[in-house]
Amino acid sequence: MRKLLILVLTYFLTINLSESENRVFVINVKAGIGPGISDYIQSSLRYAEEQNAEAFIIELNTPGGLLETTRDIVHTILDAKVPVIVFVYPSGARAGSAGAFITLAAHIAVMSPGTNIGAAHPVGIGGGSDSSAMFDKVTNDAAAFMRTIAQKRGRNVDWAERAVRESISATDQEALKEGVIDLICPNIDSLLRAVDGWEVETYDGFKKINLKNVRIERVEKNWKQELLTFLSDPNIAYIFLMLAIYGILFELYNPGSIFPGVIGVISAVIAGYSLQMLPVNIAGLALIILATVMFILEIKVQSYGLLTIGGIVSFLIGSIMLIDSPFEFLDISLSIIITGTILTTLFFLLLIGLGIKAQTKRRASGVDALVGIEGIALTDISPQSPGKVKVNGEIWKAVSDFFIKENETIIVKKVEGLKLIVEPFNNLSQ
Repeated sequence: MRKLLILVLTYFLTINLSESENRVFVINVKAGIGPGISDYIQSSLRYAEEQNAEAFIIELNTPGGLLETTRDIVHTILDAKVPVIVFVYPSGARAGSAGAFITLAAHIAVMSPGTNIGAAHPVGIGGGSDSSAMFDKVTNDAAAFMRTIAQKRGRNVDWAERAVRESISATDQEALKEGVIDLICPNIDSLLRAVDGWEVETYDGFKKINLKNVRIERVEKNWKQELLTFLSDPNIAYIFLMLAIYGILFELYNPGSIFPGVIGVISAVIAGYSLQMLPVNIAGLALIILATVMFILEIKVQSYGLLTIGGIVSFLIGSIMLIDSPFEFLDISLSIIITGTILTTLFFLLLIGLGIKAQTKRRASGVDALVGIEGIALTDISPQSPGKVKVNGEIWKAVSDFFIKENETIIVKKVEGLKLIVEPFNNLSQ
């Protein structure tokens, strides 16, 4: 009887667990679209597929991002085995540029009240539209890509193409009226209620979304995705570039320091990785390198400060030009640029000062190197009676104009042949 009761309880628990097994995975994308965000979306979607999720929701709020990275995300969504819902959320959010491609690629596109979508026109060199043949090809390619997405999902193809070619945008109400999105919902709960029972076509065929007894599970970025997102920040890339310049040049000026050189090389590798994910202006990078050369030449060439001034101006302009993008999330903060310029100027002035000091310093060699060195009196020494002292592990004959007791600390003032002229060390503090 007891075994039968356990079996019955186990059966009902299994039924309840299976009923509550419907799960929806949710991620939050609130950043520019870059490699870190791409990895976050793709790995989370794969995990949702492995868990046989009922749906995968992307809460989206982005000003845009890299087109090639966006292509990877869109292809992943189009080939998804679970229904993908892109939810432009919360109120005040936007699906700008790259975000418009991602939203239209979803099986179900939803916006919350007070949001907008669009402005997907590519940008040219210098942050503006380019009329060159090459840029026309880029625009045509992006427009064709957007049309393909819209056709695949049964959305307004004309609006989608205009979003690329004319950079038009739409509010949530306008997007719904134009057939760009499917729903307007204020929050996740209302969205789940609205799409329950919908049937969409996934990579594996048509699937009916069952959101009864659904459990929402949020997927957070892992450490690698956080790191990639962190490194794709232009401010971070700029800081590592500065550290690379400081570390390597300090090592060149002070061979054998090791630590600054190691930090400089590591920073250079990280800066290179970060900058390759960003739209770098070669002219800006060249100006920063030119500024570094001017600072170095200041030590070798007597320019009366002209090279230093030129270096400061070149560094400042190069820093402003370094990132070539119209998107504010890809801009280097002006406060960081100004701070970096000031610190770089002070750093090179310090190096210049050390270089000049090293050049003008009288170099001692042979026995002259003993001048200024401390030692110990091995005997009493007086003006009338020379004695012996120990300096640098060697015993020398010494004379002094002062009385010095045995074991008293002395300092070498002069070398005459094989004889040292010494004084009591205490005389220095008097």
